[in-house]
Order: sequence, then structure tokens, then C-alpha cells
Amino acid sequence: MTPPTMLHRLAAEFIGTFWLVLGGCGSAVFAAKFLSDDISVGIGFLGVALAFGLTVLTGVYAFGTISGGHFNPAVTLGAALAKRVEWKAVPGYWAVQVIGGLVGGAIIYVIAKGKDGFQATGNMAANGYGAHSPGGYSLVAVIVTEVVLTGIFLLVILGSTDDRAPKGFAGLAIGLTLTLIHLISIPISNTSVNPARSTGVAFFNGADAPAQLWVFWLAPLIGAAIAGIAYPYLFGRTEELADRPVRDDALDADPGTDSDPHPPARV
Repeated sequence: MTPPTMLHRLAAEFIGTFWLVLGGCGSAVFAAKFLSDDISVGIGFLGVALAFGLTVLTGVYAFGTISGGHFNPAVTLGAALAKRVEWKAVPGYWAVQVIGGLVGGAIIYVIAKGKDGFQATGNMAANGYGAHSPGGYSLVAVIVTEVVLTGIFLLVILGSTDDRAPKGFAGLAIGLTLTLIHLISIPISNTSVNPARSTGVAFFNGADAPAQLWVFWLAPLIGAAIAGIAYPYLFGRTEELADRPVRDDALDADPGTDSDPHPPARV
């Protein structure tokens, strides 16, 4: 089996992040609130939460064996700190994740502008605090929420992709966790836990979304860093990984074929 090149890995991260923003934020923009003959047929918070979870679930199973299925700068940072991905891959992953998110946001914007009367400001699923929080939550409340939920998200990711975990279920665990995270925090911050997702729509939304974007980079990265550092100390690991990543054996190639001694991270 020919191992994926860095170009392959970056392409997978770009497409996966694009899909996450298009599927998750797109569902919030187009389908969360929808009236038909004055009857609400929108999917609401539950539907948006499921959409985000499903995009990650499908993305992990589709691209996880290529790039690790991060689609999130915070996940990449946590994985690097936990020694699941090599540090030299981090800048490239971050770059294509942000670009993929922006392309996803641009597609949403172009489609949404096709409806008469659409105003992007306040209607692009942007994250925010204070007056820009769906529930009016403060900056401190949003920071605490984003740090804690991103940390839990990383612990689930690292645990479900651990060599000791049941094989083949990581994508399901990760997708369901992201769904639950959104059910908790959509009213608080519109849910980020992903700087690329936040960046992808902030500039199209305008108003104060770009100015508040720093929170949705800083807080998720802090939460991910805490989890990435803590995981090996809390739960140990079966081997010293150094800079060699780990992947889910259930999604590996045929065991009878030669495998890459330095495969992409599977997180």
C-alpha cells in the first residue's frame, strides 16, 4: 500500500473542513428556521447539532485513514501535544483547514444571497458573545464553555482512537460527541470548538463577528492543549509514540500489505 503523501493529507483536511462548515453552518443558515405555509418545518437546534455531528462522522470515516480526520486546528494541536501527529504537519493542516472553512462559508453566502431579502449580518451562523450570543451569554461564560467542551472533545477523540479502544467506532464516538457539544452550547456561543469553523463564516457575517473571532481561536486551542497534554498522564499509553502518529487499525489497509512506518494521525 502506498502511504498518503502530505499533499493527500492536506487535500483530505481541506475537503473535510469544507464539508463540516458547509454541512453544519449550512444547516443553521438554510434549515434551522424555515416556514412553509406559515408552519415551521425547520430543524431547530437539534437538527443543527445533528448536522455538525454527521459531517464529522462521515468525514472521519471518509478521510480519517488519509489525514487523521482532524478538520479543526484545535484537534490538530491537541493531537500534536499528545504525540499523535508530527509537529511539522501542524502549519499545513492549519492553513488548509482555515481555507476549507472559508470556502465552505463562501458557498453558503453565495447560495443564501440567492434569496430575496437575505441579510448576511446575524444570519451566517457566526459565533459570538454578549449581544452576539444567541442567549446573551457573557464573554467569561463563552470562554469557559469553549475551553471545557473543546477539552472534553479532545479527550473523547484521543480515547476513541487509542490503540486500546474498540476498533472501528472512533468516527461514531467523535460525531456523537460533537452533536452533544452543540446541544449544550448553541444557545451560549453558537458553538465553535473549532477555529476553522468560526473563521469560515465570521467575515461573511460581518458586524462584530470578525472582532470577536479571537475568542473562538484562543479558547478552543487552550482546551485542546490541556487535553492533549493531560491525556497521556491521565490514562497512559501502550507505547512511546515520539513523533509517530497512531491510527485506527480497523481502517488500516489489508494487514498483509506493507504499511507506512509513519502513517497519518488517526484522530
